[in-house]
Amino acid sequence: MKMQMKPFLQEVAEDLVARFGNQLENYAIVFNNKRPATYLQKHFADIIGKPFFSPAFFTIQEFFACSTSYKIADFYLQFFTLHRIYNQLLAEEKLETISSHKFFPLAKIILSDFNQIDADLVDAGKLYRDLEDISVINQDFDYLSPEQYQFLSQFWTSYSEGKHKKQQELFIKMWRRMPKLYNKFHSALKEQGYLTNGSVYRHLADDITSHQEFISNFDKGKIIFVGFNALSSAEAKIFTQLQKAEKALFYFDTDTYYLDDVSQEAGLFLRKNLNQISLKNEFAERESLMKTGEHHVNVFKVQGQSAQAKILNNILEEDYKNAESVGKTVVVLADESLLIPTLQTIPTTYNGSAIDLNVTMGFALSTSSIFGLVDLWLTSQLEILQSDKVTYKNVEAFLTHPLSGLTQKMRDKILTALLDENQVEIDHKRLLRQSGLFEVFYRKIETPQSVVTNLLEVLEFVLTRLSNAKTLKKIDAELFVKTIQELNRLHDTFNNHIGKEEIPFVIYLVQKSLQAIAVPLSGDPLNGIQVMGLLETRNLNFDKVVILGFNEGIIPKSSIGNSFIPDSIRRVYGLPVLENLDAISSYMVYRLMQRAKNINFVYNSLTDESTSGEASRILKQLEYESGFNFTYNELNLEVKTEQFKEVQIEKKDNAFIQETLQKYLDKKKILSPSALTQYISNPIDFFFNYIAGIKEPKEISAVVEANEIGSILHKVMEYFYEDLRSAEITDVRIKERRKVVPQLIQKAFNAVMFNHPDKVMEYKGMQKVILAIVDAYLNIILNQDISQTPFTIISLEQKVEAEISFQLNGKEESVKIFGYIDRVDVKDGVTKIVDYKTGSDKLAFKDVDELFNSDGKHINKALIQTLLYTYAYEQSAGKTCVEPNLYIVKTMNDPIYGGVWFKSNRQVLRGDFLEEIKPLFLAKLREKLAELFGAPYFKASEVPDNYKYSIYKTLFGR
Repeated sequence: MKMQMKPFLQEVAEDLVARFGNQLENYAIVFNNKRPATYLQKHFADIIGKPFFSPAFFTIQEFFACSTSYKIADFYLQFFTLHRIYNQLLAEEKLETISSHKFFPLAKIILSDFNQIDADLVDAGKLYRDLEDISVINQDFDYLSPEQYQFLSQFWTSYSEGKHKKQQELFIKMWRRMPKLYNKFHSALKEQGYLTNGSVYRHLADDITSHQEFISNFDKGKIIFVGFNALSSAEAKIFTQLQKAEKALFYFDTDTYYLDDVSQEAGLFLRKNLNQISLKNEFAERESLMKTGEHHVNVFKVQGQSAQAKILNNILEEDYKNAESVGKTVVVLADESLLIPTLQTIPTTYNGSAIDLNVTMGFALSTSSIFGLVDLWLTSQLEILQSDKVTYKNVEAFLTHPLSGLTQKMRDKILTALLDENQVEIDHKRLLRQSGLFEVFYRKIETPQSVVTNLLEVLEFVLTRLSNAKTLKKIDAELFVKTIQELNRLHDTFNNHIGKEEIPFVIYLVQKSLQAIAVPLSGDPLNGIQVMGLLETRNLNFDKVVILGFNEGIIPKSSIGNSFIPDSIRRVYGLPVLENLDAISSYMVYRLMQRAKNINFVYNSLTDESTSGEASRILKQLEYESGFNFTYNELNLEVKTEQFKEVQIEKKDNAFIQETLQKYLDKKKILSPSALTQYISNPIDFFFNYIAGIKEPKEISAVVEANEIGSILHKVMEYFYEDLRSAEITDVRIKERRKVVPQLIQKAFNAVMFNHPDKVMEYKGMQKVILAIVDAYLNIILNQDISQTPFTIISLEQKVEAEISFQLNGKEESVKIFGYIDRVDVKDGVTKIVDYKTGSDKLAFKDVDELFNSDGKHINKALIQTLLYTYAYEQSAGKTCVEPNLYIVKTMNDPIYGGVWFKSNRQVLRGDFLEEIKPLFLAKLREKLAELFGAPYFKASEVPDNYKYSIYKTLFGR
C-alpha cells in the first residue's frame, strides 16, 4: 500500500498540538531560516481551527542573539576594526602598513575564517600556531593550491620567483600575527558594544547554564528545534546542553533510506547528530517515504543555460490549470542566475485566470536599472575625481538612461551638440551648468563621507520625480526603498570609520555592498507556484518539485569558498570541508524528494565556462539505487537556417524611387563620384544610401577612423601649398616651407576632428600616433613633389561640375556630376589632376569594360573617380589632354607598384593611350547611367568582395 505523504511541518504541528495543546504560547520554535514559520503557523491554524496564542518563532541566529546584550557587528564594522588593528600590528613590527583597498579581499577571508573558528569552537591560537609550524616545515607551501598561492602573493609586492624565501617569511609572519589579530579584533569590537555572529555562538556554548537569564525565558515551555541538519560545533554543544537540561526537543526530518545506510552521504550529518552527539529525534521510528512513497522522476536534458527555464511551461501546465491547491508546487533554482529567465517564462495568466506566483528568492539589485544608474554615478564620479572630466560614453549613458527622465528633445539637443564637437571627454563644470538632475548627479564628491550622502540625494531626486510623474513601477519602488535603506545603514557604519579613507575606496565599498542586495519579490507565501533557491526549501515540502540547473559543479558546489586554512588542518580541527557541501546538497535534494510524487530535474547539457554539461552526481546516484520511475526527455532545439532570399528592390512601380531618380535627371540632385562608384560596385547600396537615405549613426570615439586620417592629410596639403602657389614651385621653396609642417598638421587635425583649426590643446595617446602617421604620409608626398619640380599649381581643392548625357528609353537625358579635385598642376605643358589616397587603392586596371562590371572583380574606384574628375575638368576649363595622377601614399615609394600613373597590362595611362581610353570610358559610363535609371531592379553584386565593407549587408540578406 502506498502511503499518504504529509508535509514534514504538518506532522510537526500535529505532534506539538497533540502534546502541548493550549500551552503552545510558552514554547519557542527555532528554524534554520525564516521561511518555514509561515507554513507552520498555517498548519497550527488548520489543526486548532480557532484563535490561539502563537509560540515564538526564531531563526537560529536570532535565537542565539537574544542571549546577549551586545549588538551583532555588520561586515563593514568588522572590516574597519580589523584593518585598524592589522595596521597597528604591522606598525609594531616596524613594517609598512597596508591600504584599505589592498586589504579588503584579504580581510573578507580572514573574517570568514574567524567566524568559522568561533562557530566551531576552535582554539584560534593553537590553529594558527599549527599553520605557522606547517609553513615552517613545508617551506614550499605545498598545501596551498596554485590559485590560493597566486591570490596571496598579490599582497606582497616583493613577490618574484627569486624572492620565494622572502615570500615564505611574510607568510609565516602573517600566521604569527593571527592569534594577536584575532584577540585584539574581538576585544576592540566588544569595547564598541559589538560581537560577531561566531563569537555569540562561542560564548553561549562555553556553558549554557551560566546564561540563566536567557534560559529562564523558557521556564514554562521548551525550545523546539525543527529540521536541522549540519551543525557547527557550537550548535552541537549548545543543543546537547539544552537537551541535558531538559529544555529542548528536536524534530529531524530524516528517512531511513539514507540515514541507516552509511554509504549515503545525505545522511552524514544526521547520523552524526543522532549517533555521535546523541540528540534525540522526536520522529524516530518512521517508515521510509523514499522507499514506500510513489515517486515519478522526469529528467530533462536541455541545450543552453536559459533554455532550462523555457521548459517550465510544459512541466507546469497542470498547475496553471488548477492553481487552487496551497503551495503544492515548487520551482527550485539550484542555479540562481535562472531567476530572470524563469520569471520571463511563467505566464501571469492562463486561460483568462491569473496565475499565483510567489518568488521568495531575491531579485538581484544588480540586474535592475536602478543599479545601472548608481553604477553610472559611481564610475562618473571616479572620472571627475581623476580628471575633472567625464567620458562621452558615460554622459551618453546618463542621457539615455530610462531613469534620468530627460525628454527626447532635450536628449537629442545635447547629444547633437556633443557629436558636432566630437568631444571624447566633457568638462565637469559644463555638465553642472545644465541644472536639474545634472547638478545633483554630477556634483563632485568632496569628502569620503559625502559618497553616500551625495548618492542618496541623487536617488531621492530621481525617486521624487518618478513618483510625481506617477511613473514608478512597483518593483522599482521596492528596489529604491531597499537601496536607500542599505545606503543609510552604510552611512551609519561608515561615519566613524572612513574619515581618512580614499574616496575611490569608499566608492568601491558602496558598489560592492549594493551588488549584494536582493529584494524578495513578494506574493502570497503559501499559495500558488513557489519559486525559491535550494537553501530556502529547508523544512518545506511540495507534491511537485522542479529543480532547474541540476548540473554537476552547481549542485553540489565544487568549491568551499576562499579560506587560508588548508584542508588538512580543517580536517584536524573539524572545520567544514568540501565533502560537507556534497552531504548538505544531497540531503536537501533527498528531503525534498522523500515526500514528493512528481519530481523534475532539468539540466544544461552544453559545456561552457559556467557548467560542465554533466547532470549532477546526485541524479546518477538516484538512477542507480533508488528504484524510482524515471522518464527521460531531451529538448533538442532545432537549428533552422533561413533560406537565402535574393533581395532586390523593384524600381518601376515604386513612386518614391521614381521621384527620387527623377530629381537627378532634373538636376535638383547632383551625382557625386563616390555615389557613382558605390552604384557600380554594389548597386543595392546606392539605393539604401542615396534613395532610402539610411545613414550610419554618427558616434564619438577616441579612435580616429581611417577616413579621418585621409581628411587630415588633404587639409595639410591644402595649407602647405596655399602660400606657395603664387609662383613656380621649386625644391628650395618646398624645403623652406617644410619647417612649419608640425604646426600645419596640428591645425589640420583640429579642423577635421573638432571643427576648430586654431584650438590649443595637449595631444595624448592615440592623437599623437595620428599626428605621426600624417607626418609620415606628408613626407612621402613632398618627396614625390620635389622629384617633379619645377611645376606650377593652378588650383587646390577646386570644385568642378559637368553634365553627362545618355540615352534612356529612346530619349536623351543627362545628369550633373560634381567633385572636389585635390590639386591641378602644370609641368612641361601637361596639365595634371592629382588625387591623394591614404587607403589601399591600386593603380592597375584590367580594361574599361571591367571597370563598370558590377558582378566582376576588377572595379577600380580610384580610376573611375579620377577619370570623372578629368572629364569634368576638361569640360569646365575647356582643355584637352589633361592627365590623371594618383598619389597612393602607402605604395608610392614601391619600385614595382609605385609611381603616380594608372597602368593596364604594363601600358601606362598617359599620352596617346590615355586619349584612346577616354572616349571608351565615356561610352561605358553612359551605359551604366542608363542602367541606373532604367534597369528594373537595384540588386546586390554577385562578388562578395564588392560589398565587403557595406554597412547595409544585413538589409540585403547577405
